[in-house]
Amino acid sequence: MNPYVLIILLSSLGLGTTLTFASSHWLLAWMGLEINTLAILPLMAQHHHPRAVEASTKYFLTQATAAATILFASTTNAWIMGEWDINHLSHPLPIALITLALALKIGLAPLHFWLPEVLQGLDMTTGLILSTWQKLAPFALLIQIAPITQPALLTTLGLLSTLIGGWGGLNQT
Repeated sequence: MNPYVLIILLSSLGLGTTLTFASSHWLLAWMGLEINTLAILPLMAQHHHPRAVEASTKYFLTQATAAATILFASTTNAWIMGEWDINHLSHPLPIALITLALALKIGLAPLHFWLPEVLQGLDMTTGLILSTWQKLAPFALLIQIAPITQPALLTTLGLLSTLIGGWGGLNQT
């Protein structure tokens, strides 16, 4: 890959994460998440191998589903509350939808089934970026809405992720 293109893509990853970290508005947070998604897709598909293209397609479809759910839930919350502010979630439906969409973006169980299949088709560097850097922005949003969400939902997601990850790790050689 051309070094200039690589620098632009890695800068876009940083820009998207920074935009999501700094936003207090759902539209800006969504925009940062989408910049992150669109910046890593060329890195995922840079090796012209069918597994890399399949991993990129699966990643794009999963992230687009989660982004559309976040946009729908934030629009629903803005319709109910009249505000787009991240800290003004009050209705249980948008709270649950946004929490589940962020769990899908992060790859928390039981919404994690896309992650091993995507990582399997990537090289080590891109897989490392996908497993670490790409999770920072949704995790920051999840932390911002954590006091508002139902504690039982986050606890269930955390316990399921721990248990399924532990059981899945036992199967590895």
